[in-house]
Amino acid sequence: MILSTISHFQLLCCLVLLLILPLPLYSADPDPLQDFCVADLKASASLNGFPCKLAAEVTSGDFFFDGLSKEGNTTIFGSAVTPANVLAFPGVNTLGISMNRVDFAPGGLNPPHSHPRASESGIVIKGKLLVGFFTTNNVFYSKVLSAGEMFVIPRGLIHFQKNVGEGKALAFTAFNSHLPGAVIVPTTLFASTPSVPNQVLTKTFQVGDDLISTIKSKFGS
Repeated sequence: MILSTISHFQLLCCLVLLLILPLPLYSADPDPLQDFCVADLKASASLNGFPCKLAAEVTSGDFFFDGLSKEGNTTIFGSAVTPANVLAFPGVNTLGISMNRVDFAPGGLNPPHSHPRASESGIVIKGKLLVGFFTTNNVFYSKVLSAGEMFVIPRGLIHFQKNVGEGKALAFTAFNSHLPGAVIVPTTLFASTPSVPNQVLTKTFQVGDDLISTIKSKFGS
């Protein structure tokens, strides 16, 4: 009788754990427990973000950010991403939000990448962009968007934006995480530290060693 009672109790505990444990996985960032928690970037990040600055040290400037007002300098891909995440804008700490400004030179590309901690929505402000993403079943969805049109990218899926207009282009993107992260496919594969062994890449892409070395050289690797 006692053993039966213990078994039922253990089963009940397991069921409760199964119900409770998945709940935090449904949101990108945990819910805040106070009005705000301006990040103390001098401290180390914890599971729920950065520790809060002391309330006496918080100023109005902590809640305003002008970094997205300036055009970025484009990279070798012809694009520039200016982030407004917790590292650049400490006021968004624990709020589960952030933004990017993405500038495109003519023909510029925001190369294939993913955000492991957030879904993304975006709006084209200027120009014309080809926006596309890939599902885990290798289905490709894409559309050419003009100014005023929006897009959404599900969390963790590889996606890109390509300027297909005649001049420069501009887009703003938003995330449901104060630090969405970015895994940029070309730099991850060809410019990581330490570098990915050539034999891994030659086998992956079914090409010769010389071609892999040439691609790596483009990224200074």
